[in-house]
Amino acid sequence: MRDRKPASRRTVLQSGGAVVTSAMLGIGRAAGAETGSGAPAETPTGRRSKTLDTEYFKGMYATESDPWRFASSPYERAKYVATLAALPRARYASGLEVGCSIGVFTHELCPRCDALVGLDVVPSVLDAARARCADCPNVSFQLAAVPGAWPEGRFDLILISEVAYYLDRADLARLVARVRGAVLPEADIVLVHWLGVTHYPLSGDEAAEGFIAGAHDFARVLKQSRTAEYRLDVLRSIEPDVKSVP
Repeated sequence: MRDRKPASRRTVLQSGGAVVTSAMLGIGRAAGAETGSGAPAETPTGRRSKTLDTEYFKGMYATESDPWRFASSPYERAKYVATLAALPRARYASGLEVGCSIGVFTHELCPRCDALVGLDVVPSVLDAARARCADCPNVSFQLAAVPGAWPEGRFDLILISEVAYYLDRADLARLVARVRGAVLPEADIVLVHWLGVTHYPLSGDEAAEGFIAGAHDFARVLKQSRTAEYRLDVLRSIEPDVKSVP
């Protein structure tokens, strides 16, 4: 059974109110991931108990090319502007966008990176992203179900926007480990997550705070901001012998 939240978000958007969103991410069938058969397990609170698998996201795109209205939502537009403004540097050598979906934000981020890699799990979504970013020769896309799969290379910018709450805590720890092995010295790690109620394994606060806690040995919080709808956290990787500030 699919999470019904996206449909309710579309209703809010169409009525002119605030919209709630979730970024598309390739979530793998890592240990503990949901299977594609039968109803997904839920906790007593109605939360999914395990990482959402790729079939969930394929199902969301089966009938709509942009089910979360990345290209048209006022919420998304405001969040994109805030995310770009929060980047500590004007330009990066190598960026990674985890969960690029149809490439709307990718297209806005590409002028800030010498090279940019976008990841997603749905082939048709990546086709749409490639078409949208056809004028961005510095952008490439990969089909990757994280945290089970991860691109080669190291990055000085990693963006994880409305993604980590699709993971259970075990897979969130695996994502942190992937990032740990992929960041260059003094790289920036940007987390953006919606704060409303979902059926996902983690809330926005749980996902962000869990990532920050897991990354304490290699990244410190550089800046944080919060609106009524989402939180934005910027971390910077530190040298192994530098202690993070509590």
